[in-house]
Amino acid sequence: MTIHIANAPCSWGVDDPKNPYLPPYEKVLKEAAQAGYNSIELGPWTYLPTDAALLTEKLKQHGLTIVAGTIFDDLVSEANFPAMIELTHNLCRNLSQVPTATPTHGDNFPAPYLVIIDFGNADRARLAGQYHQAERLSDHDWQRMISHITEISRIAKEYGVRPVIHPHAGGSIEFADELEKLVQDIPHSVAGLCLDTGHLYYAGMDPIPALAHYFDRIDYLHFKDVNDAVFRNVIARELDFFTACAEGVMCPIGKGAIDYPAVRAFLAERNYQGWITIEQERDPRNADGSLHDVTESLRYLHSVGF
Repeated sequence: MTIHIANAPCSWGVDDPKNPYLPPYEKVLKEAAQAGYNSIELGPWTYLPTDAALLTEKLKQHGLTIVAGTIFDDLVSEANFPAMIELTHNLCRNLSQVPTATPTHGDNFPAPYLVIIDFGNADRARLAGQYHQAERLSDHDWQRMISHITEISRIAKEYGVRPVIHPHAGGSIEFADELEKLVQDIPHSVAGLCLDTGHLYYAGMDPIPALAHYFDRIDYLHFKDVNDAVFRNVIARELDFFTACAEGVMCPIGKGAIDYPAVRAFLAERNYQGWITIEQERDPRNADGSLHDVTESLRYLHSVGF
């Protein structure tokens, strides 16, 4: 089993590029390298330099490559879709021009990836993790989202970037019924999956059975760990996902509820050969704790055989 492990700027609290409290991107690159990673995600567009030459210089300075870019936005509305098309071109053009993660893989499609996440429905965001309360999209809205994701995926492939769809807490693709509907509507030839252990747990799914059920569709993985006491508390209070993250619902790998030795055994049994990106969302005002946590997460995964 050949596993490559990356990290992402969200571990430093970088989710919204307009947040005034974001740490300098140089801090994120420096600390990712210092913690032992050799690849990182782009994070939200415009956080890392968008000029490919400058970004290449900064990545080489720290011995890093880029494993993926992310669309994290409203993928349902027609009004927002032109902006998503423009963003797809910008991200994938950038990924085609900078040092990207090694493409050595088994059966899954290789890096770099475009991680596609629907997020932008305020009611769904507010009810993250609330399976029985969160209202599902109408059939019409769902099909419009599917057509948008299909077009985004088509554009990504023109740049040699593999599109992968990421179910996410607080988005319109979150729960087991939505994930099942997604894979019926979008074939693997169009886009793969990026399943995230933390988001599976948040949505009420046991990560290992979910990974097993969809393994043939998975091209890329995200690892998180969940502090279950905090999780139960924020769900009871019906907090939105990012407020929950600010309260510490995500913790270093090995410190939470997810059984990573069992995850490792499962991936070894299936001979997974791909990339895994560790994430630990937080309030960016707490980014001074990121170096410790991302270091400990990587150390823990190595200790259990990754």
